[in-house]
This record gives sequence, structure tokens and C-alpha cells, in this order.
Amino acid sequence: MKDYTMETEMSTDMCWGTLGSVRPFPNFRPEKDIAVIESACQQKDVKTLVRIMTNRDNAQRQSLVKDYLSTTSKELTADLKKALSGDLESLMLDLLLTPDQFDAQRLHQAMKGLGTDEETLLEVLCTRTPPQLKDITSAYNRMYQKDLEKDLEGETSGEFTKLLLAIIKKENGTGTVDQDVNCLSEELKGEKADAAPWITLLTTKCPDHLRKVLTRLEGAIGHPVDEALEKRFGGFMSGDLKLGLTTLVHCIQNPATYLAKRLQSMKGGVVQGVLVSHCEEDLLIVRVAYLRETGTSLYSALQCQFKGDFQNALLALCRAED
Repeated sequence: MKDYTMETEMSTDMCWGTLGSVRPFPNFRPEKDIAVIESACQQKDVKTLVRIMTNRDNAQRQSLVKDYLSTTSKELTADLKKALSGDLESLMLDLLLTPDQFDAQRLHQAMKGLGTDEETLLEVLCTRTPPQLKDITSAYNRMYQKDLEKDLEGETSGEFTKLLLAIIKKENGTGTVDQDVNCLSEELKGEKADAAPWITLLTTKCPDHLRKVLTRLEGAIGHPVDEALEKRFGGFMSGDLKLGLTTLVHCIQNPATYLAKRLQSMKGGVVQGVLVSHCEEDLLIVRVAYLRETGTSLYSALQCQFKGDFQNALLALCRAED
């Protein structure tokens, strides 16, 4: 199959100045898009809908949502639901959400129904900055008329809950590398595992500082920090806490590699979540990490795993081979 980039509306005049794969569409004309989208919805022209929705950035899609209603007196989401179904419908509707709304939705879905999807909770929370987390928390409260903190408290327990609540209030403070390395080293030497120093340090200092601390700590203990955490918090009752701390460490050390490993599952929900969340932010470096980790490009992996229009939409967000 040829690269989906051959069928997109990308222009050589576009400025490629970020690490996202989806960029603002040049010469964006909402009125033209609206006419084409309305016709495509009526005719159930799926390929046209995918082409437009995956070639506009989020700001442009938000403009289409607003202008579609004022122009046609219809909700764009409602028309898309009539024209689409299944995984593709879900993906196209996800693209109509703002970034904070989409992350809030993922958190809500991870806690909805029986059981909790801890890995998705951690992916969303650990890969976001403090300002983003504030926006996500506000969006969650608005969308579901619920308090995110209370929902996390209700769906999780113990030290894992404390970790999640600390993450959503994450700070970008500074500190002294030697002092912080010593703090964690002393905890590892203690008779009883204590999550408090890890939670406090990993959620109150900036990533650059923490990377220096973790690198220095690994030199001091002679093995990777995640291995130390696996051993330290490896008890049956500490499973979620161990997962939370190791995930947070991985996201601090190399978030692109962490996301690449998440994508290796090739589960539809995980892939859709990562691609929608990161296609305008840092998907290019995630693609590089995926290739390094697997020896296969993300684009090729998507071609092998998915089919039809859903595959085409995912490929359009991924954008190209590596």
C-alpha cells in the first residue's frame, strides 16, 4: 500500500515547525469544508470525511464544529454519527474534541463500568504537563459534572490513589540533584518500602531536574531505577503502585519510548488514544522511538493490524513511513 500522504491535501508551503504529524491546513476555508462535509454525510462518503477530518488541525476542526452549526443548523457530531459507525465513528468524533476534552474522556472511560483501566489513567496523567493537567481536570468536571479527584479516589485505593492525586497536581519545581539522589537512595536502603519520598519527588520537580536525579541514582545503585522499583514495591498488594511509579519514571526519562511501547500492543483503543492525543504534539518522535524499539515503522505496523477506512484514518494521523 502506498503512503496515505500521497492522498492528503498537504502543501509544500506548510511550515513544519513542530513534532506533530498533523499540521494546520493551509488556505483553510471553513465554508468550503462545511459544504463538502454536509454532502459527504448525506452520501455517506466516508473517504471524503476521513480526508478532511485528518487534514485539519484541532483549532480548525473546532472552527468547523462551530460554523457547521451556524451554517446548517445541524450539529456536526450528529451528522457524522448518521454517516459513520463503529471504530471509525469513534475516531472521527474524538477528533472533534479539544485536547483537554479528549484526555478527560479517556480518563472517564478508564474508570467507567466494572474495573479500572489503570494503564490508560497513567498514560494520560503521566504524559501531561501541569498546565495541561489543570485544563484536563476542569474539562472533566464540566463534561461529567463530577470531580476528577473524587472519582480517582473512588476507583483506586491506598498509595496508588495518593500517587494519582499528586500527579494531577504536579509541579515543575527545582531542587538539588545530590540531595534528591540521597533521599531516594536512603529510601531504597530502608527496611520497609516507603512510597512517600518517591511520590513527593517525582511529582514536584521539573522533568529536566528529575532526569538528572534518576541518571545519577542509577549510577549509584548500579541498575535501572525501574528495576529497583520493581524489587522494592513488588509485593502483591503493591501492584498498582509499582505500575504507577515505574510508568511515571519511564515518562520522565523518555516519554516517546514509553508511548512507543504502549503502541506495541496494537490494541485499537490504545492506538487511537495515543494517535489522537499526540498527532499534533510529538508523534514524530514517537514514530522514531517505535522504529527503534521494534525495527518496524509505526505506519507499517498500522497497515498490518487494521483494515478499511479505520486503517486509512489511523494512517492519515500517523502520516508517513519512517
